[in-house]
Amino acid sequence: MTAPLGTAGEIRARVEAGETSVVEVVQGHLDAIAAREDDLHAWAHLDPEAALVQARALDAMPADERGPLHGVPVGVKDIVDTADQPTAHGSPIYAGRRPDADAVAVARLRAAGAVVIGKTVTTEFALFQPGPTRNPHDQTRTPGGSSSGSAAAVAAGTVPLAIGTQTAGSVVRPASFCGVVGAKPTFGALPLDGVKLCSPSLDTVGLLGNDVDDVALGLGVMADDHERFRPVEPGPRPRIGFVRTPWWQAVERSARGRILGAVERLADDVEFVEVTLPGAFAGLVEAQQVVMGTEVLDALADEIDHHAARLSARLRAYLDDARQLVSDYDRAVALRERCLGQLGDVFADVDVLLAPSVLGEAPDAATTGDPMLCRPWTLLGLPTVAVPGLTGADGLPLGVQTVARAHDDGLALGAARLLASLLPA
Repeated sequence: MTAPLGTAGEIRARVEAGETSVVEVVQGHLDAIAAREDDLHAWAHLDPEAALVQARALDAMPADERGPLHGVPVGVKDIVDTADQPTAHGSPIYAGRRPDADAVAVARLRAAGAVVIGKTVTTEFALFQPGPTRNPHDQTRTPGGSSSGSAAAVAAGTVPLAIGTQTAGSVVRPASFCGVVGAKPTFGALPLDGVKLCSPSLDTVGLLGNDVDDVALGLGVMADDHERFRPVEPGPRPRIGFVRTPWWQAVERSARGRILGAVERLADDVEFVEVTLPGAFAGLVEAQQVVMGTEVLDALADEIDHHAARLSARLRAYLDDARQLVSDYDRAVALRERCLGQLGDVFADVDVLLAPSVLGEAPDAATTGDPMLCRPWTLLGLPTVAVPGLTGADGLPLGVQTVARAHDDGLALGAARLLASLLPA
């Protein structure tokens, strides 16, 4: 008899109370994965016996040595190193690669008692070539990218937490398409040691889960800073700045209506303030593309020079386009600095922002979807959290995101927790 699945907090509590064992928890999740994997293709590598070995060791651990994630299964995106499992970066170039050590974020999760149950599918080098993963809500649709396997695995209920990374929109976008919580912290808040980088001034480790408190706990463990990620809800009547953004007209008409309807419903519990971004912000999408493309060329220089034939046609086309952007790099960085200097005015009258995160429901599986609405906040390094609860015209998840000032990760998470509790109503 295997244990019922649940949130990380529920799993930890049941194990602590002696209601179940870590072995039963892990076996329950392995069974759930087996039941869905033929349809989802969310996992790049699974080793059930290795996961059970971890579980047995945790069951033998004295109670006073157990960490805050004791017995909680987690998935790890396949650009993040794991010493006991291959890390291939979603590319045939690195098929079967065995890292010498865990990434720092993974090592901290293990030290807190988490069980690394497997490696989740990523797009090629966490860029735009779709992998085999499908959206759990509709298998003809994309789960988003590049943290595709992590989002699908969490949304399907096969794992409570999974690591993602974001360079453009690779945590928030798949979380929004799959209807789960996805948190991209303040840039630099989590260690990148042992993570395959593609844009060092943008890459950020994040986390996906079904519960904001679970995600906050996991982020605190990986950052070795629990207080920073403790969810902090704004005051008794929060002031939230609703931002249509300069890209509002790119959002599908039906999605715009759903988002505006949600804001109207939530006005009974939350004070919304319409916030218009300064004019310079309209250039941030293009600026992020310039910074990202230029840095990808440097980060993948070895692969380009020595393994170009093993790169996908889509990636080679992306790299060709990126070469046309290099001359604009300094201008893009200057715009980022200019907009960072204007954030005080943006947040002057509100606790946190609420903005659309995707252009509509998940498109078909031939693409990972457009990260347009995530690019500006990623370029600015701000903490953002995908808030589940909305659905679109086809009944699939539809995303919004909270955005907070740099280093106010707890506020972004707290506002997301509040809104997630209200949106389904």
